[in-house]
Amino acid sequence: MSLSVSRILHAGYLFEDKFTKIIFDPIFENPFSRNCFAFPDASFDYQAIKELKVDAIFISHFHDDHLSLESLNFFEKSTPIYIFCLFEEVIELVRALGFSDVRPIQLNKTIQLGEFSILSLPALDVDTDCIFHISAYDLNILNVVDSWIDPDIFSQILKVDQWDLVLWPFQSMRELEALSPSRAGIADGKIPIELSEQLRRLKPKHLIPSSCQFKFEHWSWLNQFYFSLSYESFSRQIKQLLPSTNVIRLDPSQTLTLSKNFLKAGPSLDWMKCVNPMIDDYVYNPHLKIPSTAEIAQHFKKLSEEEIQFVNSYCLEGLPKTFLSLTQLEESYFNTSRIWQLNTYNQQGEVKKYFYSIKGVEIKLLKSVESTEVAWLTEISEARLFSALTQGESLSSLYLRINDRHFDSKTEVDLRAADILHDPMIRCLYEGKLGSYQKAQLKKILNG
Repeated sequence: MSLSVSRILHAGYLFEDKFTKIIFDPIFENPFSRNCFAFPDASFDYQAIKELKVDAIFISHFHDDHLSLESLNFFEKSTPIYIFCLFEEVIELVRALGFSDVRPIQLNKTIQLGEFSILSLPALDVDTDCIFHISAYDLNILNVVDSWIDPDIFSQILKVDQWDLVLWPFQSMRELEALSPSRAGIADGKIPIELSEQLRRLKPKHLIPSSCQFKFEHWSWLNQFYFSLSYESFSRQIKQLLPSTNVIRLDPSQTLTLSKNFLKAGPSLDWMKCVNPMIDDYVYNPHLKIPSTAEIAQHFKKLSEEEIQFVNSYCLEGLPKTFLSLTQLEESYFNTSRIWQLNTYNQQGEVKKYFYSIKGVEIKLLKSVESTEVAWLTEISEARLFSALTQGESLSSLYLRINDRHFDSKTEVDLRAADILHDPMIRCLYEGKLGSYQKAQLKKILNG
């Protein structure tokens, strides 16, 4: 007996046999998460997707590139949906979309669907992600999604005699480095040692480089910076590490038929079409000239006067009010009094500068300061900030730039221990704001 595994987008897969269809992390949007474009490019037959009958949907975590209400809205509302999420508020958004059978995933519990057994296991970030052990027809498949495996859970995973197929998050995304590229080192293009050691011990029979199957806008500098591994280099490194492991690049719409004795290509999904499969690959350019935020801002739409005023009012009033409501961090660069400069850029690349004095969660808007007093700099386009405030945005779609300049020597020493995610703008946009992307989707769907 055999089963088939088909690739959708990013970390999305369809598992099926003659009787059962199960989808993991479905994304049917191109682009998804605002600016993540299928790579290679792909298109969908949405009418056919609406007619697709599945027995269950599993969602590994609530990030917008895994939990998309616009994608879920294609399915029949009676379809059982299993979500790993500790926040009932997010799960309620799926119910508000009309789904009648939405179930929070319980870790270390097995769900039986026909011949398929799905065991959800904790990921390294136990409060955010989960991974899946899928078994059927004496096959063991590990779907790591895009997380890392906790060492304690890894010991449990090693008890499986043979992993027939592993879906492995091969790409090392440089999300934090992209926030401050002038301070980022050059990527070595190697699989992180922790991950290569886990793969060495797993010894999978077949391995699919999984998740992160996307690129950014055609003009985006991130396409040559964000992804440091190519499919070719990943495959080459795995072959050196595990000569007997079969590495398979599975592009959008492509299908594998798997049994204990064979693996072969199956018919592509008839509701998806992939352009240039197996041809396009990632290219990392360590010598890339990084455009300024003023240059990047010119790629985004021109805001109306009303929208510009909305952004300006937020920076003058809304942002300080939000910051005052944040939780005091025990250890933070901003627990010492600092001057923060926020630059916003319009479509012409013209800048507006805002200055704030911050200590802990206390913040005060300043009229002006000397440039030598500034100890933290955040830059963003007005259009991206407007979209973040009104529609929800992922961090990568903001093109946020943080401390991408040189400060005085004392500040530079202090910055070495600073957490870039303690940036005031990041905290104001994301801290305590669960499901803002999905809330915007739900509002759009319900309003027709």
